[in-house]
Amino acid sequence: MTLILDSINWPADLKELKYAQLDQLAAEIRHLIIDTVHRNGGHLASSLGTVEFTIALHRVFSSPRDKLVWDVGHQSYTHKILTGRKNKFNTLRKLGGLSGFTDPNESPHDSFISGHAGNSLSAAFGMAMARELSADYYNVAAIIGDGSLSEGMALETLNHAGHSNARFIVIMNDNAMSISASIGAVANSLNRLRFSQRLRRLRKEAEKIAAKLVSGVKTQHIARRIITSVKGLMLPTVMWEELGFSYLGPVNGHNIEELEKALIKARDYQDGPVFLHIKTRKGMGYKLAEDDPVGFHGVSAPKVKGNVPTYTRVFADTTVKLMNDDPKVVAITAAMMDGTGLNLVAKSHPQRVFDVGICEQHGTTMAAGLAIRGYKPIVAMYSTFLQRAYDQIVHDVCLQNLPVVFAVDRGGIVGEDGKTHQGILDLSYLSNIPNLIVCAPSDENELQHLLYTATGAGCPFAIRYPRGHGTGVALDKELKVLPIGKGELLTEGDDVAIIAVGSTVQSSLEAAELLLKDGLNCAVVNARYIKPLDHELILKVASTSKLVVTIEENVLTGGFGSSVSALLHDNDVNVKMMRIGLPDQFIEHGTQNQLRDKYNLTPAKIAQQIKSAVS
Repeated sequence: MTLILDSINWPADLKELKYAQLDQLAAEIRHLIIDTVHRNGGHLASSLGTVEFTIALHRVFSSPRDKLVWDVGHQSYTHKILTGRKNKFNTLRKLGGLSGFTDPNESPHDSFISGHAGNSLSAAFGMAMARELSADYYNVAAIIGDGSLSEGMALETLNHAGHSNARFIVIMNDNAMSISASIGAVANSLNRLRFSQRLRRLRKEAEKIAAKLVSGVKTQHIARRIITSVKGLMLPTVMWEELGFSYLGPVNGHNIEELEKALIKARDYQDGPVFLHIKTRKGMGYKLAEDDPVGFHGVSAPKVKGNVPTYTRVFADTTVKLMNDDPKVVAITAAMMDGTGLNLVAKSHPQRVFDVGICEQHGTTMAAGLAIRGYKPIVAMYSTFLQRAYDQIVHDVCLQNLPVVFAVDRGGIVGEDGKTHQGILDLSYLSNIPNLIVCAPSDENELQHLLYTATGAGCPFAIRYPRGHGTGVALDKELKVLPIGKGELLTEGDDVAIIAVGSTVQSSLEAAELLLKDGLNCAVVNARYIKPLDHELILKVASTSKLVVTIEENVLTGGFGSSVSALLHDNDVNVKMMRIGLPDQFIEHGTQNQLRDKYNLTPAKIAQQIKSAVS
C-alpha cells in the first residue's frame, strides 16, 4: 500500500494536498510516531496532540525562512517528520540519532533549541526584533503549551511584546482547559469582527472624532472600559487584549481547514502582536494515550526493571514517612508531580504537597517563606530545572540560612532526553553557595537516611540522586542521621585511593575488584558529602596512597574532584592525583549505559584509566 507520507519530504510537499489527503496523512504520521516511541521511548501524548496543527502550520508558513519556535520541543515530532527527517525518525533519542527536542544543529527548520519550558516567547520575540532592526520580512511564531504560560519568562515576554506593537505571533496549544461550545461560537464571531479591516478603519475614525470632542478622552476611556467589561464577562480573552495582543480563538486544533484559516489571519495581521488560541487533545488518535495523557506523556523504551525500586520511589516513600512523623514537613515541586514521586506523597498528605506549575523560581522562594515561618519544606525538582532557580537558592534561601531541603532528582547522566536534561552541572553550581550542605547518596538506602538527616539539619540542604533504579540494597526500616561532613571507608588499600561520590561509588567498588586482579590494592571511599568534605578521612587515605582518584558523574570543572584537589593542596599533601568525570561540554542523548561507557564511567573504563595512570 502506498502511503501519502512516502511522498512528503519537505513542507512544500504539503501545499498541493487536498483536505481528505491531509487527514489520511495525519493518521499515517500518528502511526509512525506511536511505533517509534514505543520502541525508542519519548514524549507520546503531547506529540500526538499536535499532528493536524503542525500540518496546517507548515502549509501556511514557509519554514525555515519563517521562524517557528517550539516551546519545550516535546510536541515537535510531526515537525521533525515534515522537515526532512522522516527517514531518520527511527533514530529518535538514540545515540547519534535525532534529538527528542528541537535543535538548530540538527536542522535549519529548528529555529531555537528547546528542552525547558517557557523560553520560546522570549527567543521568538528577539527574532521579531532582529527582523525589525534589519528591515527584513519574515514571520515569527512561538508555539507554547498552556502549562508553559505559567513560567515567569513567558509572562515577562507577554508583558513586553504586548506593548511593542511589533508583528509577533503567539500560538497557545491548549490541551487542558475546557471551553463550552457557546463561548467558542461567541469567540469566533468576535474574531471575525476583530480581524475585519473595515472594523479597524471604523474604530480608528471613531477615535479621531472622539478626540476632537471636549470630553473626548474621557469618552474613549469610558467606552473602552465598557467594551472590556462586556468581553470579560463572555470570553477568556480580556487578559491577552489588556496585554496588547489581538486575540484569535479558540480554534479546533484537530480541524486542518479551520486551523489554516486562523493561521492565515494571524500571519497576515499587520497591526501588532497576535495571540492565537488552539485547543487540542493530548494523545489524540491513540485511545490509550487519550484516556491516560499523563501516563503517556513520556514513554520509556522497554527495559528490564526487576523488583528494585527507583530512587524517585524511595524518595517518595521516605517523604511520606517524614510527613507522618512531623506535621511541619511539606513538599513543593514545579510541574513535576509524577516525575519526582510527589504524586504518591499527595495521596497521603494532599494539603502539604504544592505543585506551583512551571515556576521553579517561585517554588524556591515560596519554600523560603514556609521555612522562615517554621516549616520544613522539601523542594523536589530535576537537576536541570532547579538551575533555573539559582538566584532564589542563593538570595532567598541560603543568604538567610533557611532550612529548605532540595531533592535534586535526575542528577548526572539521564540518558535519552539528551543535553537539555543531563544533570551534569549541579555539584558545581551548588557547592559554591555558602551555608548550603551538598550530598549524594551511594545507594537508595543512603538516600532515605540523608533525607531524614536533611529535614532535621536546620539549614539549607541539597541531596543529589540519579535517575532510574537503585542498586538493589536492602532498605533499613528505621531512619537514622548520617553525620554531616562524614564519609565512609568501604575498602582499604595503599596503592590507590578512590574517592567517589553518589552513583559512581558502586562503579568504583567494581573497578577496585578488577584492579585487585592486576595486583593493585585500592582504598574506596564513599565521600557522601561534597560540601563539607570529610577532611580527616580524605587526608588520611591520600597520605598513605601513591595515587588519589576522584570519580563523579558531573562536569570536572568546579566539581567534586576540584574540591578534593583544593583540599589536598591547602594541606600540602604531595600525592599524584587524577580526576575522573565528565568533560567540559554538553552531553548528547543515548542510553545511560552507552553514555557512561563513552565518557569512561563504567567499572571497566575506570579501572583502565587508573591502571594506565599507575603504570
